[in-house]
Formats: sequence, C-alpha cells, structure tokens
Amino acid sequence: MTFMTSLRIPLALMVATALAGCGSLMETSYDRPALQLPSGWQQGSPADKALPKTVDAASVRADAWWTVFQEPELDRLIDRAFARNNDLAAAAIAVRRAQLQAGLAEDDTLPRLGSSTQVSRDRELADDTSATSYSTSLTVSWELDLWGRLGRTLDAARFEAAATEQDRQATALSLAATTAELYWTHVYLTQRLALADASLNYARRIADIVDVRWRAGAVSDLDRLQARQNVESQEAARLLILQSQVENDNALSILFDAPPQPVDLARDRLPDGMLPAIPAGLPAGVLARRPDIRAAELRLRANLADIDATRASYLPTFSLTGSLGGSSVALRDLLANPVATLGLGLTLPFLNWTERDLTIRTSEADYEAAVVNFRQTLYQAFADTENALSARQRRAERDLRLQAALDAARAAEQIYETRYRAGAVDLQSWLDSQETRRTAELNLLENRLEEIRAMITLYQALGGSATPAAS
Repeated sequence: MTFMTSLRIPLALMVATALAGCGSLMETSYDRPALQLPSGWQQGSPADKALPKTVDAASVRADAWWTVFQEPELDRLIDRAFARNNDLAAAAIAVRRAQLQAGLAEDDTLPRLGSSTQVSRDRELADDTSATSYSTSLTVSWELDLWGRLGRTLDAARFEAAATEQDRQATALSLAATTAELYWTHVYLTQRLALADASLNYARRIADIVDVRWRAGAVSDLDRLQARQNVESQEAARLLILQSQVENDNALSILFDAPPQPVDLARDRLPDGMLPAIPAGLPAGVLARRPDIRAAELRLRANLADIDATRASYLPTFSLTGSLGGSSVALRDLLANPVATLGLGLTLPFLNWTERDLTIRTSEADYEAAVVNFRQTLYQAFADTENALSARQRRAERDLRLQAALDAARAAEQIYETRYRAGAVDLQSWLDSQETRRTAELNLLENRLEEIRAMITLYQALGGSATPAAS
C-alpha cells in the first residue's frame, strides 16, 4: 500500500466529519402561526371580563379543578376513574408506544453493530480428503447525518411523543369532566325522584279526598276520574326517572373498568347556594395550557421537522462501514491474523427529481394542514370558553327568575286548594295549579344542574383550575 493510498480513507473520514456540522443548516426555525387573539373575554360577568395586567397566564394553576365543589365523594370517584378507566389506560399505552418510536428514531443516529461466524468443511472427491475452515467478523456501520435528516426525524418523533402525552392529559381532563357531570346528574335524579315521590303521595291523598266526596255525592264522577288520571300520569313520569337513573349509573360505573351496576352516593340534593366564582383578572392566555392546544402545536412542529427530514433525504448520504475479522483452518488460530477494513459509501438520491419534488410538496401540505388545525383548535378553545362563561352567567340569572316563578306557583296552588275545598272552583283548576307548581320545581332543579354543567364545561374549556397560584 502506497503512502497516498493509506491516506485516502482517513482523509475521507476527516471530510465527512467536517460536513457533519452542516446538518443545522437544514433545520427550519419554528415560528408560531399568526393568530388573532382577543384581549379579553366577551361573555361573563364584569369580574370575569376584567383583565388586569398584574395577572399572568403562567400563574394560573392547572390543578384538580373539581375540588372547587368541595365534594370528597366526587374527589374519590375521579381518583378511582384515573386509576381504572380503560380510555385513559389506552391513552397511556399510546404514549408509551410513541416514546418507543422515538427511541427507534434515536437508535438510527447511532452506529450499528453486527457480527457473523462461519464454519465450512470441504471434501476432495478425488483423494477423499477434507478440510475445515473457520471465519468470523465484527462489522460496524454509521450513516453520517450531514444534512440533519436523522436528527430532524428524531425531533419529529419526540414532538409526536410529547403530543401523545398531551393527548393523554386531554383524555384525563375529559374523563374528570365526564365523571363530575355523571356524579351531579346522579344527585339531580335522586332529588328529582324525591320530588316525584312527594308529588305522587300528594296526588294520592287528593284522589282519596275526592273519592270520599264522590261517595258522599258531593262531587261528580268526572272529578274522581280526573284525580285518578293525575295519579297514573305521575306514576308514569316516575318510571322515566327510574330509567334515567339506571342509564346514568351504568354510564358512571363503566368508567371504573367495571360492568354496569347501581351506584350509591351519599349526597341527595344539588347545592342551593351560589357556585364558586371565577376569579377576576383571568387572562385569555391561560388557554395555552389546554392539552389539545399543546398537542396541536407539538404536531405542528413535528410536521415542520418532517419537511426538513424529507428535504435532507434527497441530499447525498455518506455511510461509514468497518469490519474486523479473521479466518483459519484451525479454530485456535482464528484471530491470530485479524484483517480490518474501512469504507465510505455515497448515495445520491437527489437524482430522482420528480419523486423528490412531490414528496417535499406532500410534506409541506401536511404542515399547512397542521397550521390550519392548530388555528382552529385555538379558536375553538376560545369559543368553548366564551360559551361556558355565557352559560354560567345566564343560568345564574335564570335561577333567580325560576325561583320567583316557583314561589308564585306555590302561592297560586294554595289559593286554588282553598277555593276548591270551598266549592268555588272545579277539581281540574286545582290539578292544573299543581302541575304548574311541579313544572316550576323541575325547571328550577334542571337549571341548577345546568349551572353545574356549565361550570364543569368552563373548567374543561380553560384546561384546568381558574385559581391563580399564590405568590
């Protein structure tokens, strides 16, 4: 081997190593897409709209928002759902799979090792002699990431793994909201069933009174039939409540990786007082912590990394290969005279111009779609929050009106009862006033459930608690 020949491979290694620093040139810097962000909330109470500059979005905690209800039983149910829910378990598996995929991408950036051992035996047919030979080799290969293809592929895999983790957090946020809603719906149905039972018992007493008066000839058969029809109608309505309880309990029980079964909760009434208030000065920027928004932006960055990797894949690729091995007719002399080889390979994929252009444009289209998805996800988050703020305010205002309507309906019912007993009005007028009172009770009860649901939706829209962390 001449002196110049002996320098070829080391010189090639030096050039390749120097070019390895060119990978950063292919990396596109990430800039968040242009967005139209509101300066404050359009809906909600004046306290909700106030946005003093002293409150920073980063200071708002993303903690267990459901604890604002101060319901230990609800806290235990949500903890149980986090521990046993199948959807959340599947989301965790998806995270682990994405992390493993990122591990594979990282492994591609490292040298690859290989080894082989062979034993062969030759026999001469002429003189019936034989010989055994042994050979072994250890190989290593390494693709030099000159243009950053492997690095950007690894970046994309890591961004996707991080986005998948945000998907898991979004699943947990949704699971907590679903559990809380089913919990309060159970309480609502329990209270509604109690109201239905009380009204049914009242209707039966009226029917008994009418029956006594009918036997005495004081009222007509029409009154007796109207009283009986009132009882049967309420019996039928009660059966619908029982069916709703079954469906709600089944929906709640399967959240805990269990078959459908009845659920027994201690609370039997919805809260009568005001729900926890949203702190004043809550910044609109707090929505950036929502896991679905974070996932959308991470996937946006992953798509950008994919574009860089695609472009780099059509540039020249250098691969280093080396081997160390030996061969011998005697096993003990296998490594007595080892042979080492080192090579440098070159691949020129950029010659496929049409394929290169189409592939890069496809990656760019994927990125553009991710930009649109990111914008839509963020704007939808603002819409969700605005809707929840509006619902929370309107439901609170409606509660006052419905309470006043119920008070008036109860007073009217008492007047009709007095007049019926005095013979001034017929039975149907009294029964109609009872129905009006029952409707007012149900409207108020349903509105209070909707207030709680609006509160749950608001916390879900905000991505967690709305309480600024203590300084």
